[in-house]
Amino acid sequence: MAESAKEYRIQSFDKETQSLLKTALKEPSKVDLNRVSTIIVDQSLKDHNFSKEAGRICHTIVQAEAREAGASVFRHHLLNRLQQEFKAREKTRCRSVQEWVHFVTFFCNIFDCLKVNNMPLMALVHPVYDCLFRMAEPDSLLNKEEVDCLVLQLHHIGAQLERMSTQRMDELFCLLRDGFLLQEELSSVSRLMLLELLEFRAGGWSLSDTAHKYYYSEVGD
Repeated sequence: MAESAKEYRIQSFDKETQSLLKTALKEPSKVDLNRVSTIIVDQSLKDHNFSKEAGRICHTIVQAEAREAGASVFRHHLLNRLQQEFKAREKTRCRSVQEWVHFVTFFCNIFDCLKVNNMPLMALVHPVYDCLFRMAEPDSLLNKEEVDCLVLQLHHIGAQLERMSTQRMDELFCLLRDGFLLQEELSSVSRLMLLELLEFRAGGWSLSDTAHKYYYSEVGD
């Protein structure tokens, strides 16, 4: 059984689009799956809350299509569109940091939710890393929205990503350490978030209760 469409944030769409998505979640062969993938990606770039859960919607459609027809048409369209957005990522960032952050959130969400034999899609591993590397560059570390996104995504999928490539994770954390140590312009909140992230990974992608209280009371203050 597909999860109830009511569990997803689709109320912001018009009635026709809501109906299209509800059908896609249950009987994907009855709708234009290219249009569905376009709607989901476009909304993810505009709506941060939707971008955080769109992966779950995509996963449900992929599963429904596999059960219904043994096909992967939707996944094909989705990955093609993601590839286009990935190639245009620097233009997107220049145009709107907010849209860029939404894209990275969505992209990481797709990485987390779409699996083959319980493993992430290999085709997404290095592109996801590339996006996170961009967020670890000096100019991005001066932007709180990007730091927030980077920290959140590494909390969420860092352990999975490291299993796929320890070398790239080591390189990413070298950049983050350099940013923490060398960038004098870094805000105190961003500096604290990076320190927490360094400790989080060093602890095997977890924090002790004491460390958690320390960092999150500080951020709260």
